[in-house]
Amino acid sequence: MLQEFTTKMLSPTPNELAVRARADLRVGLPVAIGGVVLASVETVSQARLDALRTAGPLVLCVSGRRAETLKARAYDGDVARIAVPQDTRLDWLQAVADPADDLRMPMKGPLTTLRGGDCGPWRQGVALAKAAQLLPAVVGVAMTPPAGVTRLPVDEMARPTLPSTEVASARVPFAVHAAGRVHVFREGDGGEEHYAIEIGMVDRAAPVLTRLHSACFTGDVLGSLKCDCGPQLHAAMQAMADNGGGVLLYLNQEGRGIGLANKMRAYDLQDQGFDTVEANHRLGFEDDERDFRLGADLLARLGIATIRLMTNNPRKLTMMQAQGVSVVERVPLHVGRGRDNAAYLDVKRDKSGHLE
Repeated sequence: MLQEFTTKMLSPTPNELAVRARADLRVGLPVAIGGVVLASVETVSQARLDALRTAGPLVLCVSGRRAETLKARAYDGDVARIAVPQDTRLDWLQAVADPADDLRMPMKGPLTTLRGGDCGPWRQGVALAKAAQLLPAVVGVAMTPPAGVTRLPVDEMARPTLPSTEVASARVPFAVHAAGRVHVFREGDGGEEHYAIEIGMVDRAAPVLTRLHSACFTGDVLGSLKCDCGPQLHAAMQAMADNGGGVLLYLNQEGRGIGLANKMRAYDLQDQGFDTVEANHRLGFEDDERDFRLGADLLARLGIATIRLMTNNPRKLTMMQAQGVSVVERVPLHVGRGRDNAAYLDVKRDKSGHLE
């Protein structure tokens, strides 16, 4: 009995297995989901691809968004399973998954998509690749998983996000206000770290001026003119200082949740003539992959229940209210519009519903 208890306590939980699987995909290792062994098209090596092929016919699975661009019929709805021709090399798979050269080499097929059977493992594989901030495309085969491969039961990705844990906090004086404190939170599944930044004296008995700000390395750090993120960040901090206090939630959801590498891929597609939403779709992502429930979780852990939310994004309002946060006022935040980002801001208004 004691040995059974010890084994159970020292074995990875389903959440921990999912974290391990994401890391495996990022370094090019395959993972097993149900009876399917699959790997990321972006990171798998030719040698591992050849090893997978020895078990049977390979299948490439892409998101429904990517399938739309490829004109491949997505019988499974949000994903499409594509039969991989015999002796196909890795560069062909990567060309199908990555839209970088779509305009230069538009003909990828003919592509034969599969129907019937259980697409659950494949759908989960694409979701796992997204969570690992890789291109949402996996290649694999139905087979008995070899020893050492991380194994996930089907549908483990459907688990709700676990609450974040505060791991550290410290006083930090800012240029906008000498009184400041930074709280570092870590996602409950061992994922990203997010930051809650108190500026000035935060009165939790009154509605707290709050902003949910998604990380933008290019705008916040480098001063990129392609977006309004940097000006929004600094304007929000100044407004909180002028107000006497406020909370900035800095969420590590770069590029609308697709990660910096995919954001750069989207920028390259924008240089080819596609707008922000079109670029995301060609890559295989949705318009916006962010999860703002994280913000509600951080507010709860800070003891804040009522806020004045600085945003132009109606999704943030809806999600905060759905998570039990009382939003008594929306505070518009319109700064940073210029020649280089005017079209981007227009798309946010016209296609993503951002408010004036």
